[in-house]
Amino acid sequence: MRAAWAAGSLRREARHCRRCAGRGQNARSRPAAKTPRLALRRAGSGSARVPILGGISPDPAARLPTRPDPAIAAPPLSADAALRRELYFFGLYRMLEASLLALMVFSPVGAWIGVAERSRLGQATTVFYLVASVLLLGWAQRQRALRAQVMVATLIDITVATLAIHALPLASPGIALMLLFNIGAAALLLPLRYGLGGAALAALAMIGELVWTSLHGNESAISFAERIMFSVSFLAIAMLTYLLGRQMRASQALAERRGLELADLAEINELIIRRMRNGVVVVDGEGRLRLANEAALQLLGEAGEGERNLAVAAPELARRLAKWREDGQNDDTPLRLGAESEVLPRFARLLANSDAVLVFLDDTSMVSRRAESMTLATLGRFSASLAHEIRNPLAAISYATQLLEESRDIVDGDRRLLEIVGQQCARTNGIVESVLGIARRERANPEHVDLVAWVRRFIDDYQQMLPPESGTVHATHATAAIPALVDPRHLQQVCTVLLQNALHYGRLPSDPARVTLVVHSLGGKPAIDVVDRGPGIPEALRPRLFRPFYTTSEHGTGLGLYIARELCVANEATLDHVPVPGGGSCFRVILPAPHALLRA
Repeated sequence: MRAAWAAGSLRREARHCRRCAGRGQNARSRPAAKTPRLALRRAGSGSARVPILGGISPDPAARLPTRPDPAIAAPPLSADAALRRELYFFGLYRMLEASLLALMVFSPVGAWIGVAERSRLGQATTVFYLVASVLLLGWAQRQRALRAQVMVATLIDITVATLAIHALPLASPGIALMLLFNIGAAALLLPLRYGLGGAALAALAMIGELVWTSLHGNESAISFAERIMFSVSFLAIAMLTYLLGRQMRASQALAERRGLELADLAEINELIIRRMRNGVVVVDGEGRLRLANEAALQLLGEAGEGERNLAVAAPELARRLAKWREDGQNDDTPLRLGAESEVLPRFARLLANSDAVLVFLDDTSMVSRRAESMTLATLGRFSASLAHEIRNPLAAISYATQLLEESRDIVDGDRRLLEIVGQQCARTNGIVESVLGIARRERANPEHVDLVAWVRRFIDDYQQMLPPESGTVHATHATAAIPALVDPRHLQQVCTVLLQNALHYGRLPSDPARVTLVVHSLGGKPAIDVVDRGPGIPEALRPRLFRPFYTTSEHGTGLGLYIARELCVANEATLDHVPVPGGGSCFRVILPAPHALLRA
């Protein structure tokens, strides 16, 4: 059921893409075998249109003199368009009939078949038929009232044929045969009752013309038996052509339905290829890019934009492809494309007898992120099982500290040490709770906090454990009080991580670390800047700062900044690195406004 739902969603999205692209074409006029709506561009004059996903612009020097695709050159017509085309050709045939009639009446050719007995009637009928055929041909190009056009044209054909048979008795068999074709063509385009009605009207006209001729005492060139046979032929040809037309229309409707299904499948295939996270590239035997999806263009970087030669867009990938063509072995070593993209290319031959190669570019960063996600999920389960083991000794230490504080034999100096132990036990327990909250995705418990006073207390508590040789920490603020809405436990852990990193990494080799916590308002929101005067962070490492398990220290875990940012996200806050022009580093925490509403 999910697969059917997904296919239906992709189908609806494909139809929506067609409507947005301006293809507001009637469903009856859509082609039966539609080429996927890729970005089709000409590779050169007289060459085939090359399907390109993602917009690789063709290189004029790389023209491919292949045969044009017939499906692109001449798409099939819909049923309605096919009927109107037949009506147009029927009009042309009617003009031919009128021309032949004029040739017999107004030229010496008429002498070969005998002198017209009623020349004035023949001339008037011929002129009328010429004018009517031209008007009917023009009407056929108006693209409307198809049934009315055929019925009016059939009535005119029967009338003109009857008058022409009466005016040209020696040519009456040929005129009757031409009328037979007109009756069949009309039945092909009309419903059965109208087609048979036209045939019956033609039969009555033939018999009526015989009665008309007999009343004037003239002899007809066509006997009564022949007229009966022509009448039966009119009815038979109308029935046969109607059945033929019905079968043709059913076949056309079936072809349209199959064409729509194929078009939808082509759209779905294109959407799937376009939105694949893995890059897909088709390279021909001469090393030219024939097709590339959006992911491949992003992995190729700026070198791949507008370039069709793989050796220019990605030289190392071209060398890897040439080696695969020789030995058929895929190299599992990651390949760097562009400035930051690292991919693992895989090659497959597109067709058995073709030099075209399908290249899959697997982004190794995506694999790394999946591994990180799996590691984080495992870490969450591990932390949940480890919490009990940590809390037990932590509770024992805290309980023993409380018992020692109640003893009268403890001097005042030792009581201060016991207070520090109790505070650190509570802090460690808060860290465990925060890590478990991230693993369980628990929301924060925000409180209204005076940020200036809170930062002062935080620095005072931190300096009690800070050795003098580690550096100095102080706070600055522009106003006496800055209200904020945040979970104090989460904010303490975030500031502890940032302060420890600043003291450890933000120092010059010969100077102690100097860290400043700047409390200020930024755009109406409270903010804390943790600024150091160290060597700073290289620009190449900045995009990786908040990735889990990324660290430049041998003893680090790479989780500090990641957990700090996750805690900020839980509090609707942001944590970012801000470049410092004069050197050093600055990590900025922007908290929600004091009157903001956090998401539940």
